[in-house]
Order: sequence, then C-alpha cells, then structure tokens
Amino acid sequence: MRNQINVLCHFLLLWVVSSCTHTPVSEGRVKTNLAVPYEAIGVLSPKSIHEVKNDLTLGCEVLDRDYADYHQYKEYIVPLGLKKIRLQAGWAKTEKIKGVYDFAWLDSIINDAVGRGIKIWLQASYGNPIYEGGGTPYLKGGWPTSEEGKTAWNRWVEAMALHYKGKVYEWEIWNEPDINKEQIKDYKSLTDLNIRTAEIIKRIEPDAKIAALALAFADAEFLEKCMQDFKERGKLELFDWISYHQYVFRPEDVYPKVEKMRQVIQKYSDHIKLWQGENGAPSKGYMGGALGAYQWSEVSQAKWALRRMLGDHGRDIATGIFSIADMNYGGNDAIKKKNVKGLLETNEQNQVVRAKVVYYAVQHLASVFDLLQHSVDVHRFEVKTDYPYSLFAYQDEKSELQSFLIWYDEATPTNFNQPTPVDVEVAGGKFKNPVWVDLLTGKVYKIPAGDISKHGDKYCFSNLPVYDSPIMVVDQSLIKYE
Repeated sequence: MRNQINVLCHFLLLWVVSSCTHTPVSEGRVKTNLAVPYEAIGVLSPKSIHEVKNDLTLGCEVLDRDYADYHQYKEYIVPLGLKKIRLQAGWAKTEKIKGVYDFAWLDSIINDAVGRGIKIWLQASYGNPIYEGGGTPYLKGGWPTSEEGKTAWNRWVEAMALHYKGKVYEWEIWNEPDINKEQIKDYKSLTDLNIRTAEIIKRIEPDAKIAALALAFADAEFLEKCMQDFKERGKLELFDWISYHQYVFRPEDVYPKVEKMRQVIQKYSDHIKLWQGENGAPSKGYMGGALGAYQWSEVSQAKWALRRMLGDHGRDIATGIFSIADMNYGGNDAIKKKNVKGLLETNEQNQVVRAKVVYYAVQHLASVFDLLQHSVDVHRFEVKTDYPYSLFAYQDEKSELQSFLIWYDEATPTNFNQPTPVDVEVAGGKFKNPVWVDLLTGKVYKIPAGDISKHGDKYCFSNLPVYDSPIMVVDQSLIKYE
C-alpha cells in the first residue's frame, strides 16, 4: 500500500493534481498547476531530524483518548524533519484505579520517540472523573476543582515527573482552558493549577522548561490577569513560555493580537517567550474542530501551514504544526466530527492511508529552516506591488549570503496558483547565484540572468513570481535538491 500512487483532484477554483507516494521521500511528490516562467532544475531534498537543527514542534496529540495511533504513523516523523513532538499525558488513561499509575501506554510512545532522537514536549492534561471534582478527560471538560481532585492531580504530576525524569525536559500545563467559559471566570484557579504543577515538575527536574496557560485565544486582557497573579505570588520564574493557539482563517490576522500579548509579557518578565503551541488548517471543508467553516482543500491547507509557521518564526515566536495525523474524535468530546488537520490521511481505524500535500510542504520548509536563523532588516527591501504581502529575510552565518521569503497575504489561502510578477529591490543585498523555490511543491527554479541586476549595493529582481503561498529566493549553494 505504501508504494501506491494517489491522485488528488477536484479543487474549487482550478484543477489541481497532486501525486504523492505513501513513503515520505521521492521526487515530484506534489504537482500543481503553478506556471513559473523559469527553468526547473530540481526538487528540494528532504532532511530527516538527524540532518537539521530546528526546534519546530509536530503535534502528536489526542493519543490519550485514542483518537489517533502513534504506532501507525511513527515512521513518518523522522523523515519530516521536525525535531520535537507535542504529546498529551492523559491522566485519566494513566490512573484508572485511584493511586495506581500505569504509564505503559505512554512509555511505548515516549521511549520509541526518544529512541529515534525525537524531543518531547509533554502536556499535563486532562482531568480524571474517578475523583469527585477531578474534571473530565475531554477538551473543555474543566480542570480539578475539589480538594480531593487537586491533591490527586498533584500526586499524578509528581509520579509522572519522576517516571520521565531524564527523558522529558519540556512541559506544558493543561490545554485550552479558556474555552470553558464558566470555569475560566475563576482565573486564579487556573494560575494556581499552573503554579502547583510547575513547582512539582521543577522540584523533580530543576532543568525543566515549562509553558504556562496553553490558551486557545490570544487574549491580552486575560493574559494580563494571569501574569499579574503570577507576579503577585512571586512565581514568574517558574515559566519559560506562554503558549497559545488562536486559530484564524487568514494566518496573518492573528499577529496584532499576538503582539499585544507580547507587550503584556514584556511588562512582567524579560525571560518568558511566546510559543504558538497548536495550529493547523483542515484539508476538507466543514469538518470537525477549528476553522471548519470554509471549503478547504489539501493545497489551501498546505499554504496555510507554511504561512502560519513562517509568519510565527519571522516574528520570533516558537512554532510548529498541528497535527501529524487526522483525528477520529469520540462522541463525548467537544469536537463531534473527524478533525482532518492531519499531515497524514487516516482511516476510521487510525491507520495511515497516505501523506497529504501539507506533509510534503512542511517537509520542504524543514529542509531549509536552518537557513532562517539570522534575520535581515526587511526595510532594506522595496517590493513594487499593489497587493498586500508578507516578507521575511535572513542571512547565512557562514557565507553571509542572503535569502528572503515572500507571499501575498490578503486573504485566506485559496486553490488559485497563478503568480503575479513583482519587482524586488534589496539595498545592501548579498546574493551570488540565487534561485527561486516554491515551498509548496519543493521545486527549484533558475532565475534568468536578465531578471537580476545590480546597481551599486542594490540588487534588483525583476518580474519575480509571487502568489499566496511562500516562495523563497536563496543561493543555490545553500540548499540541497535532486
């Protein structure tokens, strides 16, 4: 089955065909009707996690509720090139009898992942109904409120931290507490949960790094209440990040809200950073979970993922993608339909059917991501276009050669792949043999010599094709392609 060739078809605006092998490596894995007036010279070579240095996070959630199966998709993780996975620790799945902790299910995942060289970001969640007032094991179910529930939570966190000491160094506390509109009114019960949990973890693993809150929404006012409480209790030093999600149809719409959150954090701490802990778009319209009310396709899903990850990174926000596989949610949870945000299509038995377009798009991004570590001032760039766009620029530390990424960002990603040419001028540009890379398909194109000129220290790129998916101009010597 994994050697079959699958054809994806019937996108809304234009006919788009994507041929993807079941194994996560091969040339020509994604084909669209994108027409570029350049000579194609190859396709980006994938890089496994052992060939990259990034700290990108891959969502491997919902295993605590059996909505996905790690062992069905684990072979796809290392070749993807994202070095860290986010897991949910599943209190209710681990402690089914009071005081008895069975970590076997989670051991099989963490031990396998660590053995493959994958880093773990482990989330302490959800509640446990065997305790009165212990919460539920579901999204939106609420955290422990009774003294018995709180005490049992503390014992479980301690047992878990001891059990994974030396294997897990990064933690997150709860998940999307702010979608429970009633319980979140008592925000101090949430900050208390975070403080208690962090103190237990730090006592056992002093080098642990912890993300607080795991907010569904980028709500600066609510964040300020929590930060103020952390400060008043002298507990800000417990935390390294504030994690948040905030799903939006147009990826760039999130950043004004995120900037307000950043300003709140900086008011209280000079060491706590932002972490976009969970985000992704569906591959089909009107399915389960966030962003369902849009006619998504695999192409628009892939564009969305690239834009969100690059937009986060360009603003110095830790980032990643949700989720590795489609999720078959159960009837008792907050989501009632299958959540098709996966990079992998799965069937009702959680078996992998094939890799989607987005899997390869993220793999292409991972293969060049290490080049995007030293930013260049974008004010040195002049883009001659009437359309709204995003642009981020970087410089290779060793060669000092520059690269930049650009895409049109006016709307939610579409299936329309017709580029519009723009002229880009770079003051103080450092380019030697730049090529044009489409991160969606991974294709590498030679930019015609006549479309590149230099005037003093200014480089000019004429008629550069740009569309609503990120393209990269980068020196040919800095990338690997086949």
